[in-house]
Amino acid sequence: VVTSVDKANVLETSRLWREVMTTVATRYPDVRLEHQYVDSCALVLATDPKRFDVLVAANLFGDILSDEAGALVGSLGLLPSASVGGCGGLFEPVHGSSPKHAGKNVVNPIAMIQSVQMMFEALAFRKKDQNLDTCAEILQNAIQKHFEEGGIVTYDLGGTASTSEVGQAIAMRCE
Repeated sequence: VVTSVDKANVLETSRLWREVMTTVATRYPDVRLEHQYVDSCALVLATDPKRFDVLVAANLFGDILSDEAGALVGSLGLLPSASVGGCGGLFEPVHGSSPKHAGKNVVNPIAMIQSVQMMFEALAFRKKDQNLDTCAEILQNAIQKHFEEGGIVTYDLGGTASTSEVGQAIAMRCE
């Protein structure tokens, strides 16, 4: 289920958003689309996050909801994101570039690694390339093993490891 998040009961731009989402959804009959107002979505995200599969929102609402989701999982440093459309995409951590941390080697790299994983998945789907799908699985499994084995973590998760130390620890688990 894809949940389109808007405020169509108040904002004209959200009414357009809803109209476009509904039109695009007709191209994907195997995917169920539902609409939800952002305030209601925020409540459900906080109280029953498993209810959602995929949330799609414009930048403002997506930014707010992604910060809320970061609180649910323990850190923004664990959340990947993708902005896709047309012939390309932008894959990055939900928190963006985090300029205040630039050059300090302290940011959790897991969201970026997961963003790369999502990029591989998107490319594999677009190009029908099993090798890219395999790359995505390798990254996913390495991150999972890292946590299962009690791997080192950065400050946002209560650890003291650097960005590069966590990245190297995950890379060592890639098989």
